[in-house]
Amino acid sequence: MALFESMILLSLLAVVLLRLSRRLALPYPTILAGAGTAVAALPWAPHISMDPKLALVLFIAPVLMDAGFDMPPRTLRRFWLPTISLAVVAVIFTTAAVAWLGVAWAGMPVAVAVAMGAIVAPPDAGAATAMLSRLNLPRRTVQVLTAESLLNDASALLIFGVAVRTAMSADGLSHTVPLLFLAVPGGLLLGWIFGRLFIHLARETRGTLSATLSQFAAVFGVWLVAEYLHVSAILCVVAFAMTIAHVMPGETPPRDRVHAYSVWAAVVFISNVMAFLLVGLQSRNIIARLQGPQLAHALWFAGAVLGVCIVVRFAWVMIYNVLLRRFRKNQPNPTPQQGLVVAWCGMRGLVTLATALGLPDSFPQRDLIVLTAFAVTVGTLVFQGTTLAWLVRYLDFDRDATLRNDASKARLVLLDAAEATLDGETDEAARRIREHYADARHEAEAGRDPVTGTRMSELKRKGLQAKRMRLLEMRHKGEIEDDLFHLLENELDWSELAVTSPDDREIVEG
Repeated sequence: MALFESMILLSLLAVVLLRLSRRLALPYPTILAGAGTAVAALPWAPHISMDPKLALVLFIAPVLMDAGFDMPPRTLRRFWLPTISLAVVAVIFTTAAVAWLGVAWAGMPVAVAVAMGAIVAPPDAGAATAMLSRLNLPRRTVQVLTAESLLNDASALLIFGVAVRTAMSADGLSHTVPLLFLAVPGGLLLGWIFGRLFIHLARETRGTLSATLSQFAAVFGVWLVAEYLHVSAILCVVAFAMTIAHVMPGETPPRDRVHAYSVWAAVVFISNVMAFLLVGLQSRNIIARLQGPQLAHALWFAGAVLGVCIVVRFAWVMIYNVLLRRFRKNQPNPTPQQGLVVAWCGMRGLVTLATALGLPDSFPQRDLIVLTAFAVTVGTLVFQGTTLAWLVRYLDFDRDATLRNDASKARLVLLDAAEATLDGETDEAARRIREHYADARHEAEAGRDPVTGTRMSELKRKGLQAKRMRLLEMRHKGEIEDDLFHLLENELDWSELAVTSPDDREIVEG
């Protein structure tokens, strides 16, 4: 009951404070950090622990699934250089710098220090992009940050897994490294196989609550099977998500997709609430166990790690931008202003908290690492999260209208496909539908978003289906970016639901 009551309290605090976050343009994890710290500081806050393996699968698997589903390989190929720079190089540099500090200051064994570095290395780009989407920022910058959010988690978690196994194994790296060469390709292959199998299963559960339930069972099941087979569960889930994302948008009914997206958004949010609560409570217990000089040493160390995480990302992004402008003079490169925003989007979040919870109870200096992870997460969210919107406004970027312009062009192409379905139709309903399409065409040509408004319903559904097929074709041919694809897919889903009978909109139990 203690965990349940604390979760309810934190959830209520989050609901109240989230309204404030929108007014102040703060990422919602910043508010959760404050709420989690407040609940953990209450004198009656309970002592709660969780199985480390359960923490990893419970919190990490849904995040990787959510990020992998929205990040197709084509986008990664397009932004491969900045993505590798942020998600791999920056993570490695941060891990190395923090590990050096752990060895030099806290006297940690190298493998233990590397594990701590991997925990605090990956920024939670989702915390930044959730807010940046409401600000005036170049579209390419947001796309790069979104691509980073998938690979930085995967790269940091791989380093974390190797470091933990090395620290807990008597044989050290001689036992861990050979396993890694099998775990990486094995995880990718297993994820692809599970993805293909799930696609066939999903065809049998359309229009039912089982469709959403099977997604959760599959994600957690894929992770557990990968762990049992000693392959990379992280890459397995990523490969699984990217495999089904290639096929599922063309086969999933709108009612299933709208329902699934809502459920997944709620799950990720609840995961953040639980993670901040659990790590906050653990940090409180750790502080209670530390006395005098020990506590001061731990807090100073955590503050130093926080500073290293911020400085390393800032320094590397600036150096990377200078190198690009020096050696790629004839290609479009990020401006110094864009570099400043990307460098400042270093807020840590759910992955850092969940990975800290995933440390084995017997792991050397676990208390210090968990306290440091919580301090880095709260510190970056409060310090960088509260100043990010101000920084973007201060830099005063030119308004980027490429998404709106591309959306208008794509809507015209989709209207052509819909109007083609009316060839040979001459009745009154067809005339009114043509008038509706003419109005929509006028709105698209003017660059405005369309307003979604029986024979007419039948013709509308026929036109919407033609639009959907054309949209999928444009995506597969690479004619549109995936952020635009998801925007227009969402428009088509709600338009189709508006002309669907209530019986057909209902999702049955099984």
